[in-house]
Amino acid sequence: MLSGCRWLALEVKYLDRAQSFYEAFLDLDVRAERDGEAVLGVGETDLVLRTPGTVPRGGLHTHYALSIPDTEYDDWYDRLDQRFDLVEHTFGDARSLYFYDTEGNCVELGESDVAGPGVDGLFEVVLEVEDVEQALSFYTDLGFETVDRGDDRQRVRLSTGALDLELWEPHLGLADARGGVHVDVGIACDDPGGVADGVADRALSVTETADGVRIRDPDGHYVTLAE
Repeated sequence: MLSGCRWLALEVKYLDRAQSFYEAFLDLDVRAERDGEAVLGVGETDLVLRTPGTVPRGGLHTHYALSIPDTEYDDWYDRLDQRFDLVEHTFGDARSLYFYDTEGNCVELGESDVAGPGVDGLFEVVLEVEDVEQALSFYTDLGFETVDRGDDRQRVRLSTGALDLELWEPHLGLADARGGVHVDVGIACDDPGGVADGVADRALSVTETADGVRIRDPDGHYVTLAE
C-alpha cells in the first residue's frame, strides 16, 4: 500500500540562490547538505534541491503543493503578496495560493488540517505525461486511485489518501503551471518489491537502491517506493 510523500527533488541551476529562497520565503530548515544538494524539511517530507549532474535528476518546472494550517492562510497570503504576484483559487472550502520559485516551479500553499506551525507537509505533485490514459493505467496499477479528471481529458487526479498525484498532458494549468518533467519523487510503501512487480513489465527500469525500489515510469519520471 502507498501512503505519503517521502521526498520531492527539484533541479536548480544555482543551489545557493534556490536554498535561500526557500529558507527566506517559506521558513524551511535545512536538514542536510551534500555535494550539489540541499535537503529542506517540509513536515515529514524532504524537499531536495539538486544541481544538474546526477541521475535521477530533479524535476523541471514542477507544480507541487504544500500544506499550511488553515488558521495561518491569511497571514501567509499577506506576507507573500508583498513580494509575489499571487494567484488564488478555492477548492470547496479550502483556499490555495500560487507563486513561482527561482527555477520556475509553481509552488502552491493550500490550507489544510495540519498542525503547523508553518509549512507542514507536501500533498500534491503534478507530472507531465505524453498520454494520460497510458499513465493512468500505470499509476492505477501502482496503487493510486482516481479521484477526479478534467473535462478536456488532458488531466487526471489520483490519490493514495496521503498524497495526490496529477497527470497532465502538456498544457498550462492554474496559475499557468506546467507538470514537471523527469521528476524524482519518493513515496512511502509497505511492500516496495511487491508493488513494483505489478508494473515492472511497463516500467523503463526497476532498480533496488538503499532507499527502496526505484521505478522509472514510461514518461521518464523516477518513483522510489520506500519503506
